[in-house]
Amino acid sequence: MKLKKIFMAAVSLALMTTVITGCKSSTVSNNNGADLPKEVNIGTQVMPNDEKIAIEKGYFEEELGVKVNIIEFQAGDIRNALISGSIDFALVGSASATLGISNGIDAEVIWIHEVLGDAERLVAKNGSGIDSIQDLKGKKVATPFATTAHYSLLKALELNGISEKELTLLDMQMPDIYAAWQRGDIDAAYGWEPILSDILKDGTTIVTSKDLAEYGIITSNVEIVSKEFAQKYPQIVTNYIKALDKAVKLYNENRNEAVKTIAESLNITEEEALKQTQGSIWLSAEQQLSSDYFGTTSEKGKLADNLKDTADFLYKQKSLLSEPKSETFVNAVNPIYIENALK
Repeated sequence: MKLKKIFMAAVSLALMTTVITGCKSSTVSNNNGADLPKEVNIGTQVMPNDEKIAIEKGYFEEELGVKVNIIEFQAGDIRNALISGSIDFALVGSASATLGISNGIDAEVIWIHEVLGDAERLVAKNGSGIDSIQDLKGKKVATPFATTAHYSLLKALELNGISEKELTLLDMQMPDIYAAWQRGDIDAAYGWEPILSDILKDGTTIVTSKDLAEYGIITSNVEIVSKEFAQKYPQIVTNYIKALDKAVKLYNENRNEAVKTIAESLNITEEEALKQTQGSIWLSAEQQLSSDYFGTTSEKGKLADNLKDTADFLYKQKSLLSEPKSETFVNAVNPIYIENALK
């Protein structure tokens, strides 16, 4: 099934869910007369990053000043929940964000959680006979479709002159990948932490997202927000950024405390948590405004170009029906909330 069809089917399911669960919370005013939502719904994924720290430390409640609901999703479902209105914020991979924005999702990119490196990689199961990308031919390889891992895998194949038709690509969420790995149903997988560390216990790294970055294939996990929500509650979005930046500062200034927080949340050792967090690059608010990433409201940075490059590839792969335009991504990348958070 093509990604477009998967996307639309999931949207329909998410819309049905919204009808069943009811409408968004109404608006109230704070002591200064500013409008605030009664509650904020944050969609997240199980990842060892700044958002995990902000959740566990209660930074969102502190900064937002309203009731906060944290809802965990698998990779593809979270974007569709944002489309349906079930959540206001969503943590997604850059490829997933690109796919959604290209298909007309009314959302803005407001933060980079991490630039992916060794924390996302292609791993071959020991005994599978896979020692290089070329050895993937004829093998079963799993990855969550429409994600950064999927995009990176396809780019790795392209760089090595291998067609998708020369292997069996399986669309699986990370927990399902681990189960299939244990059963011996798959030969290799491209995925991310924390499950990545589990499959590495019986696997060998073939290529990492850090390796691919050397060829200009840069992927990241980003935060997107409903544009309608952001326009209605801009201060909430700014405060959301403050909470994430506080988590990054904890990681930079008190690494032991940050790692301990992640370890306890994911039920792993602190040594393992440190290893997982060091597999990616964490950016402070100041760093995010550099020309290499968001840039500024007056001059957008390379993030918009990177998303456009991803969209071009997805279009080439026929995962997008319409050729992407640069202005689509320039308009979607919005650094104003980071700028305001730093004032």
